Amino acid sequence: MIFRPALAAAALVLFAAGDATAHSKTDAHTPADGATVAEAPLIAMDFDAPMRVIAIELTREGDAVELERATGMEPVTRFEAAPAEGLGPGAYRVDWRGMSADGHPMQGEFGFTIAE
Repeated sequence: MIFRPALAAAALVLFAAGDATAHSKTDAHTPADGATVAEAPLIAMDFDAPMRVIAIELTREGDAVELERATGMEPVTRFEAAPAEGLGPGAYRVDWRGMSADGHPMQGEFGFTIAE
């Protein structure tokens, strides 16, 4: 096999471009999926690359709960929102949709329980 510097350089560029265009993903969220907490938490999501969170919904038994976004519509690596008012005991679910830095739509969900 003959080593071809131009071919090796092209392969390196393609490999690096693949990493640069990778989809953002959630590194962590608060509260953790399945966690039981004592009181209404701040909803937070950490991403490995900037994410524009387009929609976020908090529900309890299928009913929407109003959230106030602390983070706007700009791409961020940390998104935060808080319940508009106190939350009672029960199981809650967070569903979100966003646009990753490479322009791909992303979505996710997690749930938590507020103890009685």
